Amino acid sequence: MAFEKLTNSIHDLNENIRDLAKSTAEYYKLDLYKKIIMGVISLVNMMLLGFICLIALFFISIAVALAIGTALEKPSAGFYIVGAFYALIFVVIWIFGKKPIEKIILIKSSRTFFND
Repeated sequence: MAFEKLTNSIHDLNENIRDLAKSTAEYYKLDLYKKIIMGVISLVNMMLLGFICLIALFFISIAVALAIGTALEKPSAGFYIVGAFYALIFVVIWIFGKKPIEKIILIKSSRTFFND
């Protein structure tokens, strides 16, 4: 009789451990899914905002280039000056901006991924 109770208890313990492992695995799957989706949503939002800002910057650049060209009485000069300005910004970011940009991306993505 006592041996049957012990056997049943061990059997119940074994089932409970399997159920716990299964539910824990399901929880971690859902948690990973949630974190991946939050990261994708952040990425899509940033890409959309970046695209809109890029379009705005494009039109502002054309307006500034036309204004500079009109002021210098040489339309192409404005476009050359604006182009050189963007080339200078590119070189500065290429030389000095790699580490700060990497740090910002790591901080923002870790906050999105590790915070609920």
